[in-house]
Amino acid sequence: MGRAERGGAAAVSRARRPRADGPFPAGAVVAVAVLRRHVAARPTWRCRVCAAPWPCAPSRLGLLHEYADDPVGLSVYLCVLLHEAAADLLGLAEPAADPADLFHRFVGWHRTHRAGR
Repeated sequence: MGRAERGGAAAVSRARRPRADGPFPAGAVVAVAVLRRHVAARPTWRCRVCAAPWPCAPSRLGLLHEYADDPVGLSVYLCVLLHEAAADLLGLAEPAADPADLFHRFVGWHRTHRAGR
């Protein structure tokens, strides 16, 4: 569970002003509740809102915002989720996901984002 999910009801209703160098424009008010709704449905690891493979684009934006001051923490969190997803997906009757695809889906997008800064 990430920091976003631990905040409780009070945290869900808040809006934050993101950092000037974060993923959102300076001065923009971001409704954190909107970003938090895009969570994974296990064991399929599809977004509960948009049904895209999780982490979907809105959840990635939320994670980047949430971990704006801790990119290493985000990398560790994504690696943990990668391992949990691999274990869940191996137990499904569907053909197993390609490990390289899972890595890019869970961790690679963050590495690509960091390299582009």
